[in-house]
Amino acid sequence: MSQGLTTTEAVQRLQKDGPNQVSEEKRNRLLQFLKEFWAPVPWMLEATVVLEIVLRKRLEAAIIAALLIFNAALSFLEEGRAQNALALLRKRLAVTATVLRDAVWKPIPAAGLVIGDYVRLHMGDLVPADVAIKEGNILVDQSALTGESQAVEAVPGKPAYAGSLVKRGQASGDVTATGSKTYFGKTAELVRTAKTVSHLQSMIFTVVKYLLIMDGILVITLLGYAYFAHLPWSDTLPFLLILLVASVPVALPATFTLATGLGALELAHQGVLVTHLSAIAEAAVMDVLCTDKTGTITQNLQTLAAVHLYPPCTEEDLLQNAACASDEATQDPIDLAVFVYMKTKGFHPFPEQRTSYVPFEPATKLSKATITRNGQELHTLKGAPAAIAARLSGSPDITKDVDKLASEGYRVLAVAAGTKDSLRLLGLLALLDPPRKDSKELVQRLEQLKVRVIMVTGDGVTTAQAVAGQVGITGDTCSAEEIHDGKKSNIDRCGVFAGVFPQDKFNLVQRFQKSGHVVGMTGDGVNDAPALKQAEVGIAVSSATDVAKASASVVLTNPGLMNAVSAVETSRRIYQRMLTYTLNKIVKTVQIALFLTIGVILTHEFIITPLLIVFLLFANDFMTMSIATDNVSFSLKPDRWNIRILMLLGMMLGGLLLVLSFGLFYYGRNILGLPLPQLQTLVFIMLVFTGQGMIYLIRERSHFWDSAPSKWMLLGSLFDIILVSFFAIKGILMAPLPITVVGIALLASVIYLIGLDFIKVPMFRKWLVGA
Repeated sequence: MSQGLTTTEAVQRLQKDGPNQVSEEKRNRLLQFLKEFWAPVPWMLEATVVLEIVLRKRLEAAIIAALLIFNAALSFLEEGRAQNALALLRKRLAVTATVLRDAVWKPIPAAGLVIGDYVRLHMGDLVPADVAIKEGNILVDQSALTGESQAVEAVPGKPAYAGSLVKRGQASGDVTATGSKTYFGKTAELVRTAKTVSHLQSMIFTVVKYLLIMDGILVITLLGYAYFAHLPWSDTLPFLLILLVASVPVALPATFTLATGLGALELAHQGVLVTHLSAIAEAAVMDVLCTDKTGTITQNLQTLAAVHLYPPCTEEDLLQNAACASDEATQDPIDLAVFVYMKTKGFHPFPEQRTSYVPFEPATKLSKATITRNGQELHTLKGAPAAIAARLSGSPDITKDVDKLASEGYRVLAVAAGTKDSLRLLGLLALLDPPRKDSKELVQRLEQLKVRVIMVTGDGVTTAQAVAGQVGITGDTCSAEEIHDGKKSNIDRCGVFAGVFPQDKFNLVQRFQKSGHVVGMTGDGVNDAPALKQAEVGIAVSSATDVAKASASVVLTNPGLMNAVSAVETSRRIYQRMLTYTLNKIVKTVQIALFLTIGVILTHEFIITPLLIVFLLFANDFMTMSIATDNVSFSLKPDRWNIRILMLLGMMLGGLLLVLSFGLFYYGRNILGLPLPQLQTLVFIMLVFTGQGMIYLIRERSHFWDSAPSKWMLLGSLFDIILVSFFAIKGILMAPLPITVVGIALLASVIYLIGLDFIKVPMFRKWLVGA
């Protein structure tokens, strides 16, 4: 037997190779906060701040900078809260290992193991490092690593991987790999290479790009007009700049962060922990969900599902003999399945005591026991059908029966009994890792939401097909080779991928992404971690390993998978709220940009001041953050915005608002004879009133009265209108207006918007579906 290492040797190797642990990437809190400023919309706002400072518009620069910081802080705090909650989930007792040091067996922290250490593994131990077995044999559960529920025998010459659980037996062996060099560690390294992008950010950037192009054309037009009309550049340049600022959705990042933060809080109460807020947005767009089989679709539990009898044997005879060749004390999953099945049938073990028992041995591929009955020694065998058949004389050909059960997804064992010289085949045991009770409903509900469920497993084709059929997953069963097929085979036809390894899952997610899909991935094991990280929506189930939870963007804290459906529904509600905000922003930008530009050309005067435009950012954009609380229903298919249709609708509605805008302006200028400062105030309150009213038209795809908004939206709008009206009447930050003029502007806006609602409904029905 090995004498192990000396303490001196172990210390030297520890210094050379480092501790036996996978180093966790530590996030710099400052850098995480600064990353909140690194995205397309923040870039535009940051550029605007710089331009404002150059033009010495310090108040406007300060306001926009404050909005930027507010949004970054809100997003940073929300994600920090989720990460702290996840850290609590990861807490666990330190793993210890029994190691031979200085020729003495002693327990040490697993982190102190080095290559060359000689360790002992017992039933119930977590294998602390990759170990090459030298003595003894053990049954190890590697489901957390490989994803497969079937335990594996580790005998001399075979490895036991770090992170697997010893289910039975005792063995000793040499440590061959530690830390990041173990099977566990290599998978963790693969996790770090996984990256994805935010689809919502790209769509928002596209919207803003269109708005800026439109504004750019108007700015060039105004520049040409100012040049020929000899307007003062000291007034023209700030006005043009503020016109661009009005096109940037200043409060959109903050509104989205608030909406997703509230959604994350709602999901937390349902047992769903969102560790990356962007996952909520991506879940709304997700159209493919790749799910691991073992422990996700199935229970990761061997059960005896059926028996096949050979006359004259009865079911009770078969099970009593199978139990005789089993032992509950070993906690072997198959033996436990036999005893559980017996109890459900009401059968009892043989009353006679066993005179001998030999547990399952890889060499013989069977377990056996003997009892004495009426002075006669009887033998019972349980094991692989081929191994049992080889010990019988004149036994029937069971190949067809075994193949039939295997084709249905069962793992098949045979049972024989009799005297030493006259063993008789009693029957076959069909074992299965059963689906979770909620798996079939999960698949059905996701299919109703137009999310395709793809099962990915390391099991063979027959087992995979059987499980998929039980839970309602449709489509062809494909092999891992098709994932890497250079001919670019159509993987959209596949509903099941069998014989898949961890790297295959990672590549499969990438393959779907390259085909234009937004991909989700559920899983529980270390083998799932790279794919969880690569997917736009990585969902770790409650029993997942720490590595899987750290890699996922969504962690289920309650047993089962149904809460994943809640995540999809909640995210789609948030998308509907953001659609309302974005479409409203397009409408208001078109209205403001065209109205102000045409107004300058027609009147040769600036019909609103830059300060009032900045105030408008608060009164409209910032106050409409209450949309994040709106009462909306979720869509029944993935939310994909058609940007061109959104822009078309926005321009049409914005154009219709111009009629009211110029009508009120004409009333104030030509009928009431208001001077320019009061006209600017009138323009300002009209933009606020129509901005608030337009939200209620856009939020409802039918008539605005068909559904009630949230109380926070109503209170926010009421507060906004009252505050702005008070400022206008009292002349705070603007020229004062008579209360009658303010009332007329409000009443005209309400009446006009009610009429506009009847034009909006057919427009939405024709174009907004699918936007």
